Amino acid sequence: MGWLDGKVALITGGGAGIGRALVERFVAEGAKVGVLEVNAGRAEELAAVLGDSVCVVTGSVASFADNAAAVQRTVEKFGRLDTFVANAGVFDFFQPLAQYEGDQIGAAFDELMSVNVKGGLLGVRAALPELVRSRGSVIFTISNAGFYAGGGGPLYTASKHALVGLVKQLAHELAPKVRVNAVAPGGMKTELSGLSATGTSGQSLSQMDGLDTLLKDITPLQVSPMPEQYCGPYVLLASDDSVVTTGAIINTDGGFGVRGITGVRGGEGL
Repeated sequence: MGWLDGKVALITGGGAGIGRALVERFVAEGAKVGVLEVNAGRAEELAAVLGDSVCVVTGSVASFADNAAAVQRTVEKFGRLDTFVANAGVFDFFQPLAQYEGDQIGAAFDELMSVNVKGGLLGVRAALPELVRSRGSVIFTISNAGFYAGGGGPLYTASKHALVGLVKQLAHELAPKVRVNAVAPGGMKTELSGLSATGTSGQSLSQMDGLDTLLKDITPLQVSPMPEQYCGPYVLLASDDSVVTTGAIINTDGGFGVRGITGVRGGEGL
């Protein structure tokens, strides 16, 4: 018996990174899973591996029509929708404001926000009638960048701070019929990619040298987690054990919030 037996979820960006880990974990916990994935190759591979447990739609979260198609096909195949996970995102690779030239910042802003923020809004709106019907829930993927500086550049940080407010507003608007929560993971090596506007669309965090060491050095828990290690809180929030939880954000960032002014304690004196 799994925590999500009989549940149906729709996860955006489910073809790689934490999205792929979430799809696999939800299936392992007994759920059927719809996926909206922009990369056709990843979508095909996911469908081939997980078979009838998933319903994979190729499309962009920045398109309402694609979100609506993913909801429709998921419900057609599995009969219902209990949880929508707004997970898809892109990254600005820490580019500071002063390094943007001319109109580049406007194009980069529009590109990043259309995925990281607008994509979640469109997805929730497309899924809303089914979630109301099932008394279901929404889970956003935020980031440590939703709370602290330095987890990205100004565009990425702004997008994740925006999602913090969005979780609270939607939890307020959609209660009591739909719960809205979030998980805020820390850094990890994934296929999170950059922006066409800055020439980084072909890059990913998995290519960053020294990222594992950096994460261990700056987190009190001294960890550089794998995507699958972040999945537990999503399962909890999607389960019936969280029926009294809405407007909550679970930070799974290795302890950034208790890092301290002078640095990481690292278990001194223990």
